Amino acid sequence: MLSSLCARVFVYSARRSLPALSINLLVNTSFTPISVSAATVSSKTNPEEVKPLLGRTAIVTGASRGVGRGIALQLGEAGATVYITGREPSKSLVSKDSDLPSLKDTGEEIRKRGGECIVVYCNHENHNDVKKLFEKVSEERSNKLDVLVNAAFSGAPSIMDGEGKKFFECDPLLWDDINNVGLRNVYICSVYASRLMVAQKSGLIVNISSAGGLQYFFNVPYGVGKAAIDRMSADMAVDLKPYGVCTVSLWPGAVKTELSKKMVASGKFSALTGISQELAEKSLENGETPEFVGRAVVALASDRNVMKKSGRIVLTGDLCREYGFVDIDGRTPTNMRNVNAALDFFGWSGAAKVVPNCFKVPSWAMHMSSYKF
Repeated sequence: MLSSLCARVFVYSARRSLPALSINLLVNTSFTPISVSAATVSSKTNPEEVKPLLGRTAIVTGASRGVGRGIALQLGEAGATVYITGREPSKSLVSKDSDLPSLKDTGEEIRKRGGECIVVYCNHENHNDVKKLFEKVSEERSNKLDVLVNAAFSGAPSIMDGEGKKFFECDPLLWDDINNVGLRNVYICSVYASRLMVAQKSGLIVNISSAGGLQYFFNVPYGVGKAAIDRMSADMAVDLKPYGVCTVSLWPGAVKTELSKKMVASGKFSALTGISQELAEKSLENGETPEFVGRAVVALASDRNVMKKSGRIVLTGDLCREYGFVDIDGRTPTNMRNVNAALDFFGWSGAAKVVPNCFKVPSWAMHMSSYKF
């Protein structure tokens, strides 16, 4: 009975509004319209007291802000030497909005917290730039690379410019604007990273994705890009399994990034998605910080049995429960798979209060929401 309810709630949500599960269209983060509550829980491991990734080498693309920044900060705190990438300030969004942090700011914050960081300006649309990045890491770290996080995304301006348009009403090059960095670059970076990891017979590749690949959201190139990243992670896992290299797609929840807060506050997000302003504000208010996503990556990189997850889609909400970490504000944002969260989203607040957090929408129901046969 409960499984049937879970499936109905999620599938109905998917058909009507699942696209709203993602805000990473703009900042490489996921956004869920489900009302997210938070509860204080104790953490099994205090990341400030131990450095589980000491001696490890990591690359985080798109680390100027958003999820990429949060991941880089947490990897640095955990002891990893972190190579962070992003565009030069004159070519990035910070040139148009001085309130946004820059790649340099991320590097300084990592060092301020006692971490080791190398800032690398890289245009991820340029193959040669990407190749030079990995050559630099290989040379400086003696061919060693333990973690790659593909978080770069540069399609936000094009998505906003195409508001209200069908795919055939847009310039065909919209595909490149959204997927050259958001998809193509993920593949190229993964190729170069895999060559180093295969040689050492270990490594972790984390591809930041979202539920936006399950149902239509924003436009054709965007949804295809997210779905392709998930499939890419699964297929790469087949080739990498014999070498002990793990690859996963990571879906965050509602993330309080610099851009998402601006977009919600201005009403632009509601205009783009059709989600009510009240719901958008409530979801973001109770959402997770970018560093919560970072703690999820640290947990994966610290897990000696992480190969069991290779090829899978993993959610930050599931990982925090499994590994016992909390957000930097001491809270645990509700998993987007929580049945009570779905009930609350549809206005059944009373019913939501009596349903325990342990009741989840089955992962197979999420998969079936994108059933195409």
